[in-house]
Amino acid sequence: MLDRYEGGEQAVLVHVTFVAESAREDLEELKLLVSSAGVNAVTVVTGSRSVPDARLFVGSGKAEEIASAVKAAEADVVIFNHALTPSQERNLERVFECRVIDRTDLILDIFAQRARTHEGKLQVELAQLRHKSTRLVHGRMHLQSQKGGVGMRGPGEMQLETDRRLIRERIKKITQRLEKVEKQREQGRRSRKRADIPTLALVGYTNAGKSTLFNRLTESDVYAANQLFATLDPTLRKFDLGDIGPVVFADTVGFIRHLPHDLVAAFKATLTETRDADLLLHIIDAADERLIANQHEVNLVLEEIGAQDVPQLLVFNKVDALTGVEPRIDYDDEGVVRAVWVSAATGAGMALLEQALHERLTPTMVEEDLCIPPSEGKLRSELYKLQCVQAETVHDNGDMLISVRLPAIEWQKLNKQYGKKLNEFSHEGAEHASNH
Repeated sequence: MLDRYEGGEQAVLVHVTFVAESAREDLEELKLLVSSAGVNAVTVVTGSRSVPDARLFVGSGKAEEIASAVKAAEADVVIFNHALTPSQERNLERVFECRVIDRTDLILDIFAQRARTHEGKLQVELAQLRHKSTRLVHGRMHLQSQKGGVGMRGPGEMQLETDRRLIRERIKKITQRLEKVEKQREQGRRSRKRADIPTLALVGYTNAGKSTLFNRLTESDVYAANQLFATLDPTLRKFDLGDIGPVVFADTVGFIRHLPHDLVAAFKATLTETRDADLLLHIIDAADERLIANQHEVNLVLEEIGAQDVPQLLVFNKVDALTGVEPRIDYDDEGVVRAVWVSAATGAGMALLEQALHERLTPTMVEEDLCIPPSEGKLRSELYKLQCVQAETVHDNGDMLISVRLPAIEWQKLNKQYGKKLNEFSHEGAEHASNH
């Protein structure tokens, strides 16, 4: 039911430049997408229009030019770098006498090839079914074209209804399965929230180097390659960030301009990790001349999934590909870390990245002066076990003034264990600190 490309297919690419900036696509990006799908681009046909043609998208003259290119190259498929309506696809296939797919079909196919886990495959299938459900008539053209009376029309209409019903049932089953996955993920998120373990989600334009950076940070072996959408399935890894304590890094799917809405909806469970993160590491390919536009597109997707208000740390990756640029940390006017320049491939600047994370996550640390009476030796012992004691002074009356610095989660645990006592010790500690 769902078409998949076979390696080595010959394709004619079509790219149209429109007046409106919002309707424009990137030709080089289309070539990368086609290459990632395993299709050979034999020729590219370009043009320009003010608005798409309602019937053929490109107009009759340009359609004839493309048809000639298809015939000359003996192409198997025509790939448009734009979203086509079902009727436009059908009309163009009649003219070209071969398959026609649009940008959305192409991206969905790449996702289908990349999905490895059961969850990822379900998400991709759901997106494909939602997209294909609007194009069912496209697959029944031979039934529609039959002429000659009621007997010839009926079977086609019945088959179409059958297909629609089967798709609706399959969508329902997949949605139910993904809802179970979402509940499991939600339980994991609640557990991390209860433990106050910060989640740091890596986001960015596809092929910006997220998985390479993820592997470098967590010493993992997540698949990483110089191709679009190399990683689809979300991966979580716990990492000990020194005195900050444990954090969880989440590697997410790469974004792309005009990411299909069906895909965003299908990957809702995955993208929730991004929305609920404590900090987003926005990975940017510093060597890409489109980095500003790519950054803008990522922010648009973040807004679409409700993650626009999550704090961001910009990570400019691939500085090894730039001349005269060294790893560094950039600060804003208020002295807050804004960006870090690194190379995930070589490891350059990784120490600076950890320093930046420490600075951004420091508010999760608690610093207190505690005045503990001699009778509370158990609490003193507990503080030393946590390795959070910065200094200790013993007064003449035996009271111990202990300066501590520890993760907020550990402070909360102590509060639960010692109740009001800890607040009293903290208050008295502050008074002692001011008097000595």
